[in-house]
Amino acid sequence: MPERSGPGFRRRVGPPSRRARVALLTLGVLAVLFLLFVMFAGFWTDWLWFRSVHYSSVFTTQLWTKVGLFAVFGLLMAVIVGFNIWLAHRLRPPLSAMSVEQQSLDRYRAGLAPFKRWALIGISLVIGLVAGAAASGQWRTWLMWTNATSFGEKDAQFGMDVSFYAFDLPFYEFLLGFAFSAVIVSLLTSALVHYLYGGLRLQGPGRRASAGAQGHLAVLLGVFVLLKAAAYWLDRYALAVKTGSYKAVSGWTGLRYVDANAFLPAKTILFFVAIICAVLFFLTPVRRTWAPALIGLGLMVLSAVLIGGLYPAIVQQFQVKPNEQAKETPYIQKNIDATRQAYGIADAQTTQYSPQGSTTAEALKPDAQTVADIRLLDPNIISPAFQSIEQQRNYYAFPNTLDVDRYGSGATKQDTVIGLRELDLNGVQRNWINDHFKYTHGYGAVAAKGNQLSDKGEPVFTESGLPATGKQLGDYEQRIYYGEKTTSYSIVGGSNKEIDYTTKTGENKEYIYTGNSGVSLDNPITRAAYAVRFTEPQILYAGAITDGAKVIYNRTPKERVEKVAPWLSIDADPYPVVQDGHVLWVLDGYTTSDGYPFSSKTSLGTVTKDSLTNQRGELLTVANQVNYIRNSVKATVDAYTGEVRLYQWDEHDPVLRTWMKAFPDTVRPKADIPATLLPHLRYPQDLFKVQRDLLGQYHVTDANSFFNGSDIWQVPVDPTSDTKQVQPPYYVTVRMPDAAQASFSLTSAFVPNGRPNLAAFMAVNADPGDTYGKISVLKMTGESGAPGPGLVQSKFNSRKEVANQIYALKNGDTELEYGNLLTLPVGGGLLNVEPVYVRGRGAKYPTLQKVLAVYGDDNVAFENTLEEALKKLFGAATPPVTPTEPSSSAGGTTPTTPTAPTTPTSPTTPAPGTPATPAPGGTISPELQKALSDAENAYNDSQTAFKNGDWVAYGNAQKALGDALKAAEAARGGGQVPAPTAAPTAAPTPGATPGGSASPHP
Repeated sequence: MPERSGPGFRRRVGPPSRRARVALLTLGVLAVLFLLFVMFAGFWTDWLWFRSVHYSSVFTTQLWTKVGLFAVFGLLMAVIVGFNIWLAHRLRPPLSAMSVEQQSLDRYRAGLAPFKRWALIGISLVIGLVAGAAASGQWRTWLMWTNATSFGEKDAQFGMDVSFYAFDLPFYEFLLGFAFSAVIVSLLTSALVHYLYGGLRLQGPGRRASAGAQGHLAVLLGVFVLLKAAAYWLDRYALAVKTGSYKAVSGWTGLRYVDANAFLPAKTILFFVAIICAVLFFLTPVRRTWAPALIGLGLMVLSAVLIGGLYPAIVQQFQVKPNEQAKETPYIQKNIDATRQAYGIADAQTTQYSPQGSTTAEALKPDAQTVADIRLLDPNIISPAFQSIEQQRNYYAFPNTLDVDRYGSGATKQDTVIGLRELDLNGVQRNWINDHFKYTHGYGAVAAKGNQLSDKGEPVFTESGLPATGKQLGDYEQRIYYGEKTTSYSIVGGSNKEIDYTTKTGENKEYIYTGNSGVSLDNPITRAAYAVRFTEPQILYAGAITDGAKVIYNRTPKERVEKVAPWLSIDADPYPVVQDGHVLWVLDGYTTSDGYPFSSKTSLGTVTKDSLTNQRGELLTVANQVNYIRNSVKATVDAYTGEVRLYQWDEHDPVLRTWMKAFPDTVRPKADIPATLLPHLRYPQDLFKVQRDLLGQYHVTDANSFFNGSDIWQVPVDPTSDTKQVQPPYYVTVRMPDAAQASFSLTSAFVPNGRPNLAAFMAVNADPGDTYGKISVLKMTGESGAPGPGLVQSKFNSRKEVANQIYALKNGDTELEYGNLLTLPVGGGLLNVEPVYVRGRGAKYPTLQKVLAVYGDDNVAFENTLEEALKKLFGAATPPVTPTEPSSSAGGTTPTTPTAPTTPTSPTTPAPGTPATPAPGGTISPELQKALSDAENAYNDSQTAFKNGDWVAYGNAQKALGDALKAAEAARGGGQVPAPTAAPTAAPTPGATPGGSASPHP
């Protein structure tokens, strides 16, 4: 019979055919298998990567910790919830009351009956999976608790070791939170089952809860209240790490008077009230009434409101406010001491400084090296010059912000601006082969003198060319496979020939990678896993992948260190070092905690922002709010092999020692740091920014003064930038007034809150050594009136002669770029120096054209060179009359002052063969002869440089003189070598400039 159709008729559709069912089932199985393989690919490739960098223990420790927490807490939650569901079903009444409500539930009970067991298992597993996943995220808390190391310091309130707050309390709070979750979920699911099976009724006559339901729920509520008692007890200790806002400190942490005298007793009382209330709930099944338990619960809530809320408010209003300073001072002092200790600023030395408006030659003499090493090459501006002059090929690039390091030794040691010529794929024709097989690495380091520029205002390169032809860095592996700009994966090795570099004649040199990094792609399963990981199917079948080929990825230094040390926070500014024939990236790793009692918390992402953050990145941690930080690890990443090494830097940090127990054999001892790398290590910028932000308020160590809040400093806004962000710190070579010699330091200025004058100058010794990390603060006296960076910039711009020249420079479609504004304590005053760069129309990079300098209030110079600017500022200063002698204690030079001004003459140097200064054997050795000759030349150079006002040459000559005298002493076998002597002659004419012309005293 034909099938009928039309209105009123519905076509019957039969079940799918066998072939369709098989096809659907096959697709379903394939989809599940694909999802499983995707999960496997992520796990497998991670394992292979960790194994390739020899940190597989980090992967396995994390994995098994997460799996263990997931299994234990997931199973525990499933068992607790499942048992309570089963118990609620077991305690159901045999007969449901006859009511409309229960009749409507009958069909649900009937529908669920065949699947009760499966429903119980399914609900328990789902809840257990959620709980297990949440618990696995607490792997750091677990590892810190199980490997806790004592701080050896006790908190000021309870006398507990700081490790209790840093390691134990977070885990106890996690356990308490888990227990609360288990009880609440059990309570809700049990109540639902009791309702479904008639144990609880909302309608109808008689009891609303059966005896079984009443007893079950009462016990659960009793456990909940008992946990609340435990929470009240832990809350007592949590007061020591409680965060609030007080006296302009947004992250104030620790107890105040009302906490210690109201909240603390209230928590103790509520602890006992909660225990009594819990007992009443446990007695409910016996007494068969809710009344005592509910009364107890009401009293507990009322106590929480009155004792925990109203009473502290009364104490604050009637005891604290009338005499707040006296009440709060002891607790403010605890906060000051703990904060300074936790952030490593407890030993910061603050001295009063009254900067002078003029100076003398004798006052300037100890600061010769500071003046000579003033850095004119701004690493934040000069990158386009490196890019234009030294890029060489379109597929290379330099970072936007270059780095400052030190190279050389003795007199030749100088601040150096350095950058790596990294790979930039935007400069090539993009396709899969070019991106991942041909263009795989950058090439070479480029370095320039920090304190010199050419006549054209361009960098004076000490290492340049492709390949590099400079001699400063020596011979080294120049290929850069791992760098800050290298973010894509590459497939190297095997028979794959890469573009090494292109010669000046246009010839492409080829290279096959021989390093030991990367993961082999010889295994088909591995290739399939990486095809999934990188969503690139060509990895499966590409003929370009030959036997022995390896894939390298996770290639930025920061990314590599973060993966092998997931417990570290990494400084945002890795910097390259050429050492022992290798290019190494050096990174600073921080250990942090938010559990240091009484130490105020700070937001790392906020306090480390400055005008350069967009160029160099931002410091972030797992817990951005911290109140303890240490630069505990120095890490290196080899730019060729990608090898990661972690070195213990702070040997006393308990947080680091805790993590070293959790991840054994991953951090090498401090003694393993290569001696050739040590001089290149430096104090990290992000830690310095955190410390300077805290010192803005916590330079005040007296609680009464802190309470008044009248001496708050802030970091000034960068006057050379349009970002309106604060001024970044600067690496410079500077001598602090109490130091014997200049040192490589990280510096910053402070201004008073809301005012533009200078409040203080901060410097930390950034050179590894006995005084590494020493923080020195020069606090300006109230009458000094020293201008802050903003006023200095305004002073530059408001001077008529300067404004006219700036206008002339801008006229003609040129742009001015102001370099780093350096503030330096020199000659008893403050010297501010700022290079001015000019970028002409169509120019690819700016060039240094002028140098702004100011000393005191009115001495302003705007000259073509630093030497000319300094000559204008210090021209009438009385010149030094004798050279410096080496100081055995300081390892440098110290000035000697004669009784009368004299003009030095050349030192007496014995002629070859003259036994004036015999060697131990009775004759002058060639080494001694050379050393004495070098000393004479250095002495003459220093005097000539001073007379010409060439402060850079003068400082270099003084360093060369000290080195020559030391060499002479060594050549004589340790005997004393006399310093060059000076014969008194006519005194110099007062008021004469070093160059010989007369000028008024500044």
